[in-house]
Amino acid sequence: MPLSPEARAVEAVLIVAVEPVPPGLLAELLELPVDRIDPICDELIESCRDGGRGFEVVRIAGGLRIQTHPDLAPYVERFANVGVSSRLSAAALETLAIVAYKQPVSRAQVAALRGVNVDGVVRLLEHRGYITPVGRATGPGQAVLYATTDAFLERLGLDRLDQLPPVEDLLPGPEALAELEEQMRPVSDA
Repeated sequence: MPLSPEARAVEAVLIVAVEPVPPGLLAELLELPVDRIDPICDELIESCRDGGRGFEVVRIAGGLRIQTHPDLAPYVERFANVGVSSRLSAAALETLAIVAYKQPVSRAQVAALRGVNVDGVVRLLEHRGYITPVGRATGPGQAVLYATTDAFLERLGLDRLDQLPPVEDLLPGPEALAELEEQMRPVSDA
């Protein structure tokens, strides 16, 4: 079934958009009430899915965008040679996780949790656009506070921060901790 003129207009905008387009902006561009945008976007999303297209329309970072269908990612990655220099180190991933779960957070707070200096890693994450300064802490020194950005959400394929898995799900259970403690216990010479 052909798309409605409004869905075609949304598709045209999304094709040229660099970042996810929020529903409010789509409503403004189409000169429609914002409550009419979700059904139009649903129509477009369904049409792409049912049409077996090489791309999909997704809700991400508070807006909509067109992206490669996941099963075709290997072809696009080969074409774009993605990942050659954009991979993050374990230290950067750990720092990014701390910022994501504890934001807003200062460098000193991240360093205290990681147990190492994080200045270089924070600069890298800020340069890559995954974190950004969002204010200053009250108190001595008024440290800069950092939070994640929409680019972080995009990279993880999330629409909102509350879609991050609960941090408890990422920690080992009591059995694993007991086993680790047992392995680390010194062997006695009895």
